Amino acid sequence: MPQSDRVTITVVVPVYGYRSSLQPLITRLEKALHGLVPTHEILLIEDGCPDHSWGEIEELVKKYSFVKGVKLSRNFGQHEAITAGLSYAQGDWVVVMDCDLQDRPEEIPSLYNKAIEGYDIVFARRVYRQDSLIKKMSSRLFYGVLGYLTDTKIDATVANFGIYSRKVIQAVLSMRESLRYFPVMVRWVGFSSIGIEVKHDESVNGGTSYSFSKLFRLALGVMVSFSDKPLRLIIKLGFFMSLLSSFYAVRIIIQALGGNIEVLGWPSVMVSLWFIAGMLAMILGVLGMYVGKIFDEVKHRPVYIVEKFLNAND
Repeated sequence: MPQSDRVTITVVVPVYGYRSSLQPLITRLEKALHGLVPTHEILLIEDGCPDHSWGEIEELVKKYSFVKGVKLSRNFGQHEAITAGLSYAQGDWVVVMDCDLQDRPEEIPSLYNKAIEGYDIVFARRVYRQDSLIKKMSSRLFYGVLGYLTDTKIDATVANFGIYSRKVIQAVLSMRESLRYFPVMVRWVGFSSIGIEVKHDESVNGGTSYSFSKLFRLALGVMVSFSDKPLRLIIKLGFFMSLLSSFYAVRIIIQALGGNIEVLGWPSVMVSLWFIAGMLAMILGVLGMYVGKIFDEVKHRPVYIVEKFLNAND
């Protein structure tokens, strides 16, 4: 990894699509950071973009001495790309933000000024999100379920955007599990934190790279990686279903004593059959998820693979 002089702020930007937004993003970041701190750098992490954003990143690296590019060998995912950026970050403070211009570079001075008051983490709270109603509702549902299953207090107005001290970044990088989810990881490590309200802009193309199926798979992965709560919920569900079936068994006995059952044994057999089959399928499914996650972890594959690194000296 290339060494550089001491850097005050590093901005880590995972890039997947949105090629046309990169030049405006760099221009706005330069204005926001100029005069705020003595030195800064911007890391653009190309995560196997289908629109060939790497060509644009190469031009920006040539044009701006403080821009650096990291090209991953394929698409690993947003949070894996963030991890790659954190590994290359030289700054005493690290800002993580998206590349679609919804996270406003003009908010960085407010985040930094709040951080130097004595906070290791300053989250950007998007109180008034410029998203569609469906996206807002799905996001709230996602974070609500995720927070419940991981026993983590998650604010639906907070995503990746924020500023983090060097010790927070080092703590996050020390977590080497294969599945990465930056918002949960940065909360898990602790340290002093606060959230401030920021303005939120519309995406440059109005879309998102996360479909419902991707969000669902992400939620399942994070749930299994960060919590054993699903296993505890199965125990509670098993107890509840056993109790319910016991009550139903008493009802069948009462009906049998009263001669109200036309086909003897049929209700109890069907109830037992479907109850046991459903419970076994669910239990095996959840256990299979955890076994699969263990299988992924013991392979010790790298979280990401870097194909190229570019800076002004290359």
